[in-house]
Amino acid sequence: MQYWVNEGYVVFFTNPTGSSGRGSEFSDIRCKVGEIDYNDLMAFTDTVISQADFIDTDRLGVTGGSYGGLMTNWIIGHTNRFKAAASQRGISSWLTFSNTSDIGYTFAYNYWGTDIWENGQLLWNASPLKYADRVKTPTLFIHSEQDYRCWLVEGLQMYYALQYFSVPSRIVVFENENHELSRSGKPQNRIKRLEEIKEWFDKYLKD
Repeated sequence: MQYWVNEGYVVFFTNPTGSSGRGSEFSDIRCKVGEIDYNDLMAFTDTVISQADFIDTDRLGVTGGSYGGLMTNWIIGHTNRFKAAASQRGISSWLTFSNTSDIGYTFAYNYWGTDIWENGQLLWNASPLKYADRVKTPTLFIHSEQDYRCWLVEGLQMYYALQYFSVPSRIVVFENENHELSRSGKPQNRIKRLEEIKEWFDKYLKD
């Protein structure tokens, strides 16, 4: 975030419902992913804009990684207010994620109380990929080749969908990196990741 600020961007962020640090009730987002957290993020964006008149509302960007990547994928399918997005190592389909992630098969079940055999439709309805046909936001996808938490297919599915619907999109895949790229990846790859996001935002958010 400091890097982007140094490049002239206004950066604002918050912890929506589902985050840690505010008790169990606040962090319990079972069966609410894409609903209460999305509403929190949009309300926060509205609040920041109302209090910071130097923000150009016609040039807003959104980015996030892991859960933030999931939410970025969800956001671009539910609003066109952001002019560019960078989705990092996020989930695009609960159907594919639930039976491939190294986090275990119980993770998705604990979130949704069901699986693909009991109620696959619910998981599909909660998947950002379902709403890819609504996306208008130019989106950069960043993924790591050895990410076993959110496998590469999660990024590829959204990227291919946006390509199919003629939405400007790009995918960058880092070899020999995993889910921890942004935190403990090789220094040159961590720098490259930041550069890719900056260049994408420069392209669509700056004159």
